[in-house]
Amino acid sequence: MQLITLYALKSDEKMHRFLKENSEWYKNLNRNSGNYQTFVKAMKKQYKLNPTDKISGALDNLDLISTVIETVK
Repeated sequence: MQLITLYALKSDEKMHRFLKENSEWYKNLNRNSGNYQTFVKAMKKQYKLNPTDKISGALDNLDLISTVIETVK
């Protein structure tokens, strides 16, 4: 694995945790550092870090808040 890739993985806590949970990525990243982008996409998909997931989470929170406010009235 290239040092740049290794440093990027260890510097980000979420990437490091994802790598521990899905150890098959060690093999993929060691064989080809080009798999780094695929690794990042898989991590974002699992931890729901994509922009659409963030917007969906925010809308869910707004819906919850509006429901609580209506209940309190």
